[in-house]
Amino acid sequence: MDRDAEHLNLLSIFTYIYAGLMALTSCVAIIYVGLGIAMIAAPQTMGGPGGESPPEALGWIFILLGGFALLLGWTIAALIALAGRNLRRRRRYWYCFVIACLMCLSVPMGTVLGVFTILVLCRPTVKTAFGLAA
Repeated sequence: MDRDAEHLNLLSIFTYIYAGLMALTSCVAIIYVGLGIAMIAAPQTMGGPGGESPPEALGWIFILLGGFALLLGWTIAALIALAGRNLRRRRRYWYCFVIACLMCLSVPMGTVLGVFTILVLCRPTVKTAFGLAA
């Protein structure tokens, strides 16, 4: 039982770290939002070799897509952090299991963390710790 508690606590810590990294890397989308704002605010500085400035709609596309990518990344990071919190508290077994499966899609770190989380969650003693019938 101590081994399971230790593994769940470690997985919780690593899940928090992974969520932080996901939130940090999604901040790259801020560059696109900034470019879109620059295209709208000062289109003359964005001109190409012919001196033509980009259309204003292109700036709005950059802002919308960058904002969407930023919000999506932060939402995924928050969901992963919530799974780490639930792992530590031994609550919402199926939520943790589904998030671990979805983390496997993010190669390579998410895959490793997701597989280890699935392996630990499949133990009968861990299921009883979460309050499920073994």
